[in-house]
Amino acid sequence: MLIITAPNIEGKRIMKYLGIVCGDAIMGANIFNDLFAGIRDIVGGRFATHERELLKAKENAIQDLTEQAKSLGGNAVVGVDIDHETIGNSGLMVSAGRTAVIYESGDRIQWISRCIL
Repeated sequence: MLIITAPNIEGKRIMKYLGIVCGDAIMGANIFNDLFAGIRDIVGGRFATHERELLKAKENAIQDLTEQAKSLGGNAVVGVDIDHETIGNSGLMVSAGRTAVIYESGDRIQWISRCIL
């Protein structure tokens, strides 16, 4: 499954647009409760634990997006955008979404050309 931020796939033809797909992941209050109290987690001025949790949330959102695209028969998602939204005082939602497509892969083109020759 190809997941890209560009609106098209360079050198490939999009055969069919399948529709919008979206994946979401919500990080709960427990991750942010000790944001300033957890000074011991600061590495080079960064909160390593929180960054790992945010990365997991992004990965989960993209995984959901991928599963939706596959269920529609897609082999790519183009124009992917990742957004972050706060929920209440202590939650964060990560959303990833855009358009599931079927693009013409090189394998399919080679197979067709062998059949014709």
